[in-house]
Amino acid sequence: MVWGRELYFDATKVEANAALDSLVPRFYHQAKTHVAGLFADDPPPEEGRGEGGAAPPSPGDRPGPPDGLLRLPANEASTAEPAAQEGQGRWSLLETRRLDPCRPSVGSYQRTSDWRVSPTDPDATPLWSGAETALGYHDHYVVDGGKARVILATLVTPADVMENVPLRDLLWRVRFRRKLRPHQVTGDTTYGTIENVVAVEDAGIRAYVPLPDFDRRTPYYGQSRFTYDAESDAYRCPQGQPLRRHTAKLADEVVVYRAEAAACNACPVKAACTASDRGRTVRRSFHAAYLERVRGYHATEAYAKAMRKRRVWVEPLFAEAKQWHGLARFRLRGLENANIQGLLVAAGQNLKRFLAATGWGRRHAPCGSLVALPARSGGSATLVG
Repeated sequence: MVWGRELYFDATKVEANAALDSLVPRFYHQAKTHVAGLFADDPPPEEGRGEGGAAPPSPGDRPGPPDGLLRLPANEASTAEPAAQEGQGRWSLLETRRLDPCRPSVGSYQRTSDWRVSPTDPDATPLWSGAETALGYHDHYVVDGGKARVILATLVTPADVMENVPLRDLLWRVRFRRKLRPHQVTGDTTYGTIENVVAVEDAGIRAYVPLPDFDRRTPYYGQSRFTYDAESDAYRCPQGQPLRRHTAKLADEVVVYRAEAAACNACPVKAACTASDRGRTVRRSFHAAYLERVRGYHATEAYAKAMRKRRVWVEPLFAEAKQWHGLARFRLRGLENANIQGLLVAAGQNLKRFLAATGWGRRHAPCGSLVALPARSGGSATLVG
């Protein structure tokens, strides 16, 4: 039932079993949880006298910790080592790619989950669902390109994890667990990041993903208006002026090319090109060869066919899961439990396809068999059953 030559990636938004009004400051929730964990094993306070008619000891009679310090429960040290040993050898898909909700932000950007959390479901994060904001997750599917549309892998992540982040982990997991050697990977524009393109192409797989069009995001001339000359390692602007190599930014993995300030300031189309008085700049990625290779796929019929197929391959599975299998909203809480529910739903969808392919999916009518056979005499059809 699994073809294995084509893999389709997509994700959908699923609401969590928690209300947006339950958000509280994160430091408050962490402090409350920490204090509750310290005194989890303490017996509840008793009212009146204890057994045998003796009065319970007063707080002053109880031996306290030395130097007035709080003493951790005795079972903390005993359970720490087995828990660490239990985590060894597990598939750390959620940890190695830093998909946990407590991971630090990049740069100066701050997520809502950095300073607010829901005690009802601490792993759920705000997402834009329809016409309102709600707490939820992203449910990722990897679907085989065969006719059976078998779901090969599924993963649930917090909603503030971008959809394109788990692609590499899911791809390696599918190849390892299913022993597949796909020829192409197909996704929407969200998956067209440089990291994903480089990783997929280095694995010998064609990355059939649309690349972001940054030219439409600026009122000035986009980079596509400039021609790159590999021999001189320079760009040419629409007016023929050269943009020579200026510097390389290793952190951003780009090379900056800049035109002469005097030539740009005297250019008649400067108002449409740049607002800087220091000359127009153009950035070229270190992995520009990969991006050009992917752009070359866009002109092929195989890429166009994959894009048409993607529109009807994964989205109906999400609609089926939400309408018929209760995935419109998670019933379980927590990232691990949400993954359990997502896996169960995907397994149910695969089971339906297996039963349909093997013939066990047929159902009888209320009156019996659905087969109508012609009668031996009289020439009329008789319903058998």
